[in-house]
Amino acid sequence: MINIKHLSMNRYNILIILFFIFFAGVGLYGMVPLFPSPLMVKICKQDTLKENQVLHNGRIWRNLYYLIEGDQFLFSKKFLPGSVAINGKIFSNVSLKYDIYKDEILTLVDTGGILQLNKELTDSFSISFENKKYQFIRLQDDSLKGSKKYFNVLYKGKTALCIKYFKKIEHPADGGDDKFYAFNRIYFVKDKLAYMIKGKRDLMKILIKEKELIRAFIKKNKLYVSDKEPESFIPVIKYYDSISN
Repeated sequence: MINIKHLSMNRYNILIILFFIFFAGVGLYGMVPLFPSPLMVKICKQDTLKENQVLHNGRIWRNLYYLIEGDQFLFSKKFLPGSVAINGKIFSNVSLKYDIYKDEILTLVDTGGILQLNKELTDSFSISFENKKYQFIRLQDDSLKGSKKYFNVLYKGKTALCIKYFKKIEHPADGGDDKFYAFNRIYFVKDKLAYMIKGKRDLMKILIKEKELIRAFIKKNKLYVSDKEPESFIPVIKYYDSISN
C-alpha cells in the first residue's frame, strides 16, 4: 500500500531542491546557473569599477585655447577610435584625442566630460584616422629634460624610427589673430633614448662606428634618404640593426 504522506514529503523536498538550483546561483553538476547570483553580479561590478579607475586616472580637461585660430589636436579635433595601455593593461575601443601642443591624451568619461589621462601611467596608445592606424609610445629624448613624450613609431627592431608631432602658437607681427601651426621631427631611438635627426648626416653621427658600412650600403642600393620622407630612413636603420651587436 502506497504511503501518501511519504510521497507528499518527497514532492516537497524536490520543490525545495529545484528552488535552490535556479535561484541560489548554484548550477546542478557544476553547470553555470541560468541567473547569476547577487554575489556574482557584485563581483563583476567591482571588476568593472577597478578597470574604469585605471583608465580614468587623470584630471578633468578644459580647453584654454578656444580663442586661438585652429586647434591643438593631431589629425582632427573630433575624438578618434583607438586603444591605450595603462600600467601594462590594454583598453580597446576607446575614443581618444591627442593634444600635440601639450602632448597629452584625452578621452571621454561617462558623465560627458573630457579627461586628461595620467601620462606617468600611460605606456602607449594608438589612434586610427582615415583607415590608417598610428601607434605611439612614451620615450625620453636624448636631452633628458622634462617628462617623457609620445612618439609615433614608424619602425621598431633593435632600434626604432619615430616621428614627434608638434603644434605651436604663432603670434603674427601685424597684430592679427594668434593661430596654431603644425610641424614634426624625426627621431632615431636607441637604448630607449630618442635622438632627433634632421637628415642623414645626423644619423651617421649617432652610428659613427658603422658609418662606413652604412654609407656603402646606401650607395650600393642607390637609396634616397631625406627628412622630407621619414620612411626613407627605415631601410638604413634595418641594415644597422642587422649588423649591430
